Amino acid sequence: MSRNAKGTQELRAIIKSHKRWDVIFGVVGLGAIALAILTLVTLFAQMAIDGAPRISFEFFTSFPSRKAGQAGILSAWVGSFFVMIVTALFAIPVGIASAIYLEEYARKNWFTDVIEINISNLAGVPSIVYGLLALGLFVYTFGFGQSILSAGLTLALLILPIVIVATREALRAIPQMIREGAYACGATRWQLVGDHLVPYGMPGILTGVIIGLSRAIGETAPIITIGALTFIAFLPPVPFTGEPAAGLFDWLFSPFTVMPIQIFNWTSRPDPAFHANAAAASLVLVLLTLGMNGLAIWLRYRLRKNLQW
Repeated sequence: MSRNAKGTQELRAIIKSHKRWDVIFGVVGLGAIALAILTLVTLFAQMAIDGAPRISFEFFTSFPSRKAGQAGILSAWVGSFFVMIVTALFAIPVGIASAIYLEEYARKNWFTDVIEINISNLAGVPSIVYGLLALGLFVYTFGFGQSILSAGLTLALLILPIVIVATREALRAIPQMIREGAYACGATRWQLVGDHLVPYGMPGILTGVIIGLSRAIGETAPIITIGALTFIAFLPPVPFTGEPAAGLFDWLFSPFTVMPIQIFNWTSRPDPAFHANAAAASLVLVLLTLGMNGLAIWLRYRLRKNLQW
């Protein structure tokens, strides 16, 4: 057998061996994905079976109670709603503005490099660290107390790196010719950002914002750290109602609870009826999170479809 023929045969044997390993890796990977999906489907199905019978109009409009059959999530979902409002009002404008400055205005030097490294690292910091930071900063130093404002600002800090990173990636994905064309037509940098970069980057920006908010709504550790209550049978004051009349921003300093805290409270009780309530609240929270992520995907698709480069 010639040397070339022998080399060709060895090469074919190596390729065949590698293909065999590719098939093995593909089968193992498919099995891992199937196992993960099956586990999630099983857990979700069990949660739906336990919790679906408890979901009703009264479940959403009733306060927590010591009787499982009369308990609801009114104060929990209202508290989550107000906390998310504060989180969005702080995290979205600050995060987007910070990303635009770092990407389009800031000079590339050691200082901005340090900022970028810290932003990337903060995205992976455990949420309990943000809770401890907020406890010392918002609750005690600023005197906001254990209130909706403290909770909203805490979660805003938690998702701020996510919003910044997502916005920067969206801006980086815009072709350089958009910037060059705008400058060639005499646009200022501010006009470039407002009229071109932000509209073109909006699909990625909204995706990052909604994913960040969907993470924040399910956080428990930082909210417990700053003192969220586990049992509340009242709602934040409505502005200009009550005696004396509540102020416009009095609800910001009201005690609160949120959905994850309410779920934790019910699961810690020995009565199986409260476990059914926890399953129902968990089902609502999971569906809300899935809906927010689905909204992000839909908005990204629609906005990208309407863009014209």
